[in-house]
Amino acid sequence: MITLLLRLLRLLPLLCGAHRHVALESLALRHQLAVYKKTVSRPKVCRTDRLFWVALSRVWAGWRQALVIVSPNTVLRWQRRRFCEHWTKLSARPIAGRPPVNAEIKALVTRMAAANPLWGAPRIHVELLRLGIDVSERTVSRLMPKRRRPLPSQTWRTFLANHVRDLVSLDFFTVPTARLRVLFVLVVLAHHRRRVVHCNVTEHPTAHWTSQQIVDAFPDDSAPSFLLRDRDSVYGHVFRQRVKGMGVGEVLTAPHSPWQNPFAERLIGSIRRECLDHVLVLSERHLRRILARYFTYYHQARTHLALDKDAPDIRPIELPEAGRILQIPEVGGLHHRYVRRAA
Repeated sequence: MITLLLRLLRLLPLLCGAHRHVALESLALRHQLAVYKKTVSRPKVCRTDRLFWVALSRVWAGWRQALVIVSPNTVLRWQRRRFCEHWTKLSARPIAGRPPVNAEIKALVTRMAAANPLWGAPRIHVELLRLGIDVSERTVSRLMPKRRRPLPSQTWRTFLANHVRDLVSLDFFTVPTARLRVLFVLVVLAHHRRRVVHCNVTEHPTAHWTSQQIVDAFPDDSAPSFLLRDRDSVYGHVFRQRVKGMGVGEVLTAPHSPWQNPFAERLIGSIRRECLDHVLVLSERHLRRILARYFTYYHQARTHLALDKDAPDIRPIELPEAGRILQIPEVGGLHHRYVRRAA
């Protein structure tokens, strides 16, 4: 109230003079500003508002008395900040350093390092140059993931692909009989053409029996370079010594990891699904006879996706000119083989 009375006394000369309309308008605006200042503790001021008051302070000496929304010291602080920003921008040095690396190049370097654990920065740098990507070797080294542990091992898929021609795997599986006995079947599989090199059945597998099966499977210095197996206790000291004497290196899967012996596990699954699940096994002799029939079909007629849809014993393509199609039963009629014969 006192502030309003002081403003009325200040405007008396104008009210009595020729500028009565301007004085009343100024009084109304000041009153509204006073109400606004009471209701809003800190009004929001944008950049253009600051520039306006900075410019007005240069051309009008009485700007301090007219300023209501902020204090005069605030306007002076704005001016000092503007001055500092202006000269900082003029005197700043140009930004130096390496140009940023493309995100696609970063992702490619990371992918190469993950897929090729034996590669270092020089090898990846050369590969990038061959792809037309011009980055420095130091940049490649900086983009590669940091390895705090020893180099990771190659994957099982890579190992098997590199040794497929010199690698065999063996495994046991069980077959229940009609007399409630359990028979153990040992299969030895050559990976190259998925051939079953050896198969035998017993009711009581031992290390001596298993080692003899390896000798029977690879007579006359025909032993492979590597033998892939699990950690079953049946492969005891006698078995390991016999395999070592044959010059075969053993590759052991991790404990409880049958997926690391995929070819043998897939073979056992095929034997169950395509044969034994549909047969009632009567005895050990009966099981041997059934498996012999199935393996004949398996080698000569059954196709494999991994062999480009061919059989372990290569099946020639029979053209229509060879004759009509005949259906030949296999495995007691569980499967059939189709061939062409001249009429």
